[in-house]
Amino acid sequence: MIQIMNIYKYFGDTPAVNGIQFTVQDGEIYGLLGPNGSGKTTMMKIMVGLLPPTKGKLLIDGKVHNPVAIKEMVGYVPESPILYESLTPYELFNLVGKIRKMGSHLESKVNNLVRAFEIEKYCNQLVGTLSFGTKQKVSIITALMHDPRILILDEAMNGLDPKSARILREILITFKKEGKTIVFSTHILPLAEMMCDRMGVIHKGKLITEGTVSQLKEVAHEKNLEDVFLKLTESKKDIKEILDAIKGV
Repeated sequence: MIQIMNIYKYFGDTPAVNGIQFTVQDGEIYGLLGPNGSGKTTMMKIMVGLLPPTKGKLLIDGKVHNPVAIKEMVGYVPESPILYESLTPYELFNLVGKIRKMGSHLESKVNNLVRAFEIEKYCNQLVGTLSFGTKQKVSIITALMHDPRILILDEAMNGLDPKSARILREILITFKKEGKTIVFSTHILPLAEMMCDRMGVIHKGKLITEGTVSQLKEVAHEKNLEDVFLKLTESKKDIKEILDAIKGV
């Protein structure tokens, strides 16, 4: 279980995260939704121990952990792949496996994931020469290979072909059934509706509401998740004004 307790993050005088709190239970997929610049990525970096909060607490199983301990539990896919581009994927997987002390499990785990995401022919090429989609698959494999108990995925479906996206969805469902904790952000609202047990909507650094899809539709008095999102993030009126301007109304 992850508990986000009244977390703030300032960059200078600017609050990127402004008093956010929510809880993600074991065996739950929790979606973070919000426009670009809303604070989602900053919040996720705090959750994986990459950024310290200015104020507030992050608890895992009711305890405060240091950033190193958090990283040992977590698999993280950042918004854009951050990889050692002078290594090959196999070299990168071996490095990560050694850091995570995977031992004899490393080879079989890596080989299974490499086959699943169909990147065998790229694994001896330098990461810097790979396409964005293949880099994304490499990033996903590094996040999954140590069988983490917590997964934090920031727009992890970006760049994936339909088959790979389906495989990742099935892996997440399996992780959920195993009682693991999953938090992911996405702009693909049908995907969020399909996958998430609950969702939180972040806008201007604040969590403005959370709940199941049905609960969010009820709060916003809308029938589909796209309209819920646009209404709660104050975007619906903006879209109308933009379209009217384009039409010359």
